[in-house]
Amino acid sequence: MFEVLRTNDPVLLSYATAVLEEAGIPVFAADTNMSILDGSIIAIPRRLLVAPSDGEKARALVDEAIANPPPPAADPEDGAP
Repeated sequence: MFEVLRTNDPVLLSYATAVLEEAGIPVFAADTNMSILDGSIIAIPRRLLVAPSDGEKARALVDEAIANPPPPAADPEDGAP
């Protein structure tokens, strides 16, 4: 497996997973259960893994998505059109 991302941030992990799944790249989040067992004290980071053949493409997609996140969605309660 090819490690695309290692992080303690569950939001970033979820975002990167969504980016890769949208691109059709199968992804596996490793160490999730170990991270939960440590009491979520961020001692054990979670890893995002893909097949070696998808590795470089996946890393480029995730790097690009992190560098250029989408704008926040409009809040329907703020009156913006």
